Amino acid sequence: MKTSKYIEELKSQSVADLNAQLVNAKKELFNLRFQNATNQLENTSRIKEVRKNIARIQTIITEKEKVAQ
Repeated sequence: MKTSKYIEELKSQSVADLNAQLVNAKKELFNLRFQNATNQLENTSRIKEVRKNIARIQTIITEKEKVAQ
């Protein structure tokens, strides 16, 4: 149930905090891809996990923006 706790944690944050977290996740994804291309990445499943977290963050941002309208 780690995922549901993470989602609840995201929902409790403001849109500005979520945007900051989104930027950090995208930077992390870039670094992971770069490490993977240079064969330095050992845990390749982390790429998939970060991509899903980016999608979760974007979904919650969209939900909050629709509620605000």
